Amino acid sequence: MKRIYLLLLAAMLTVPTLAEAKQSDDSRKPGDIPDAALNISKENTYPNSTNDQTYLTPSEEAKELIETAGMDIDNPDLIRLLNETEINMSPLSIGSRAVIFLGEWPLAYQSEETNTNWQYQLVNVNKYDNRGGKDVKKMSYVQEKEKQVSGGLTTNLPHQVTVEKMIQQKASQKTKLPLAFTTMIGKDTKKEQYYNIPVKKLGYLYGYAPAVNEKGHVTYGEVYLNIKGNTPSLEIKNVTQQGIGAWIPVQDYVSFTFMTSDTPRS
Repeated sequence: MKRIYLLLLAAMLTVPTLAEAKQSDDSRKPGDIPDAALNISKENTYPNSTNDQTYLTPSEEAKELIETAGMDIDNPDLIRLLNETEINMSPLSIGSRAVIFLGEWPLAYQSEETNTNWQYQLVNVNKYDNRGGKDVKKMSYVQEKEKQVSGGLTTNLPHQVTVEKMIQQKASQKTKLPLAFTTMIGKDTKKEQYYNIPVKKLGYLYGYAPAVNEKGHVTYGEVYLNIKGNTPSLEIKNVTQQGIGAWIPVQDYVSFTFMTSDTPRS
């Protein structure tokens, strides 16, 4: 009796409580890759184009202009415009003045929350019937159909494509994951990760495409280029903010769930 009591006490000390398990789950960072998720970039029969964004760096002249705006500007399209803008001031231009309206732009995206859903979309189900078998059987992942996985913004906003670039850039920096608003998984993509199916059981291997969920806000403003004498500067007017969210698929990753059953599952 004493031995049984000691065994029970040891089990209580080694099994984590529900609160501890939840705390461990919550401690996962957005870019942490779970053991159930596998990289299929080499095995994918559909060659996704590399979607690593080039972080456009402002030129020295553009950087000086942006600093005069008094607020963050990380819109790559606006930075490109400023990089391509040449302002050659003449010594005789002292006293001259000009105001040039460059348009209304999304200026910056501020991320407030980033999470990764590793079961964002079911993309494949492999099945194996071992109910009549006499030995344990193995099964592995084989993509049965070509599958496109798409994300997008949760709200329609002006300059949608540019806003997507800004959000994807920020999410990529935070998670270090390969992100793309559209990604493909090719038919017959395989992975040599094996799962055992006991005798008299059905085996099911579910494959999910993961995606990053971003929540934050975009700052918009009317951008003016002011020239007073020999000094150019940027002025931002009518500044507004818009809350926004987005789902961005993780490219070339599949997250797996393996289950066995006595009877067929729907």
